Amino acid sequence: MLVLVAPGQGAQTPGFLTPWLDLPGAEDRLRAWSAAIDLDLVHYGTKADADEIRDTAVAQPLLVAAALLSARQLFPTTADLVPRVGAVAGHSVGELAASALAGVFADDVAMSLVRARGLAMAEAAAVTETGMSALLGGDPETTLAHLDRLGLTPANVNGAGQIVAAGTAEQLAALAEDKPEGVRRVVPLKVAGAFHTHHMAPAVEKLSVAAASVDAADPAVPYVSNRDGGAVATGSEVVARLIGQVANPVRWDLCMETFQERGVTALIELCPGGTLTGIAKRALPGVRTLPLKTPADLDAARELIAGSAPSSHSSVAE
Repeated sequence: MLVLVAPGQGAQTPGFLTPWLDLPGAEDRLRAWSAAIDLDLVHYGTKADADEIRDTAVAQPLLVAAALLSARQLFPTTADLVPRVGAVAGHSVGELAASALAGVFADDVAMSLVRARGLAMAEAAAVTETGMSALLGGDPETTLAHLDRLGLTPANVNGAGQIVAAGTAEQLAALAEDKPEGVRRVVPLKVAGAFHTHHMAPAVEKLSVAAASVDAADPAVPYVSNRDGGAVATGSEVVARLIGQVANPVRWDLCMETFQERGVTALIELCPGGTLTGIAKRALPGVRTLPLKTPADLDAARELIAGSAPSSHSSVAE
């Protein structure tokens, strides 16, 4: 079974979209989305520096655009995707790309929602100086207890020995000085807020308003949710979870457990790929993984798709 996943914030790097614009129609698609959401995705994906694309209001639309742009090179429509893909999922903001790929709503709706999400989360993040740091290694229970003592939230439980802590700048500084027993490294992330924590509560309200008029179809392929790793059956529930997830932890570890339970044999991570495939290599031994970094990776992805068993989708949700 093939799983298609979309990365979250922090995966972006300066100029990462430059080679993708050489593909037929790619720049036109990006410019159309740019006009629709009033954000120059072409500039930010090719010429902007690291600080510019760290801005939450920029990074989130840029990442969803990149995921969709790369996915549509492999699967022009959801109907093309259904026979070959056993499940879709996204990490944090990547869930918006996954929702569009599953046919819950159109790509341009995903771009509209992610623009509203990015602006709302940037505004919420500006209230207090907050951030996130990845903890590598260590025992999960020991790490979680340590974070609780420091007042930090385990915003991402990614599995394979990685937990991401979120909180105020002071709390993260304390973590850097006093890391949990067994943790090898504490790595500050390229994000501008304590996402998936109570600090994002105001953004939940604003995204709820933005999503109120969205007409959501039921997923055409199993859509695996960050909330609990469950496969969601209805479009309305997908949208409700997209809204609530802004202020709740990402349980990527549970998503990977679901992939495994459903018999995953291959995993493709959409552009800018690398983070989720790195985790999968450790957590899902024996599963073939392929990150889409540049268009040069597309042929290998097509070969992987062709070699994967057709998907029946006899049970979209469990």
